[in-house]
Amino acid sequence: MESINKIRILLVDDEEDILEFVGYNLQKEGYEVYTANNGKLAIEKALEVVPQLIVLDVMMPEMDGIETCQELRKFDQLNNTIIAFLTARAEDYSQISGFDAGADDYITKPIKPTVLVSKVKALLRRVNGDQLAELEVSGVIRTDRLAIDKERHVVLWDGLELLLPRKEFDLLTLLASKKDRVFTREEIYSSVWGDSVIVGDRTIDVHIRKLREKLGDDAIGTIKGVGYRFNE
Repeated sequence: MESINKIRILLVDDEEDILEFVGYNLQKEGYEVYTANNGKLAIEKALEVVPQLIVLDVMMPEMDGIETCQELRKFDQLNNTIIAFLTARAEDYSQISGFDAGADDYITKPIKPTVLVSKVKALLRRVNGDQLAELEVSGVIRTDRLAIDKERHVVLWDGLELLLPRKEFDLLTLLASKKDRVFTREEIYSSVWGDSVIVGDRTIDVHIRKLREKLGDDAIGTIKGVGYRFNE
């Protein structure tokens, strides 16, 4: 497991006091913290340091957080970087827009320092592979149309490579690990997001929809009142 002093976090916010407050509390925990006060600088810094986690404000001038996230997701070297929005906007439409842009999670401010640090630690456990380790699958997962190489973070669908954000990759890996098995929503939340991470009720639905857009509607089935299963 990677030592904490090598974990890089990029904070992006146009308010200096937010950068100082969040940065100070994360640095106290031993994280290597970088900052940017707008979207363009965030992209430059992210490509320079390749952080494991980006905490990104939504409401910024010129290039907002949603657009910044979309741009960040275009770079292969940031494919494994977790992106979490930190914002005062808690409306459903804002969260869905964030997930559609490729975000992995959503942190609503104001937030207590201890809660913020716990949230960051929960997010970073995914970087170390703890969540996928719990799935008790290893090597390459193969079906008739799908191949998943977890170590290289590569997904092939009908022989063509798909670039999936971290959450979509983890969700597809879980579902494909046991073909035709129905995974309950509770199992999905626990395995993909972790028990300590609080996410909205529509989080799974958004990520399932994004996967269906790439794999086809029939690839993932919905069992009403129970959960989801991988059909291919």
